[in-house]
Amino acid sequence: MDSFSSTMDLVQFIGKLGDLKDDHYHMTLALSAAVELLIEKGLITRQELERKMSELDQLMIRSPYPMA
Repeated sequence: MDSFSSTMDLVQFIGKLGDLKDDHYHMTLALSAAVELLIEKGLITRQELERKMSELDQLMIRSPYPMA
């Protein structure tokens, strides 16, 4: 019985992982569309976007909160 339970858990896990992948794709698509619209409407430039992305990336690399 444990083997069946483990197999079903694995199948459910794989299904949830597939759902997450699909959700991630749709969120990325929506974000990309929103950014393109902002650029097309002249509300931001690609350079501004790239500068802000770099700025945020640096925050992720050098956390402002020291770890002990």
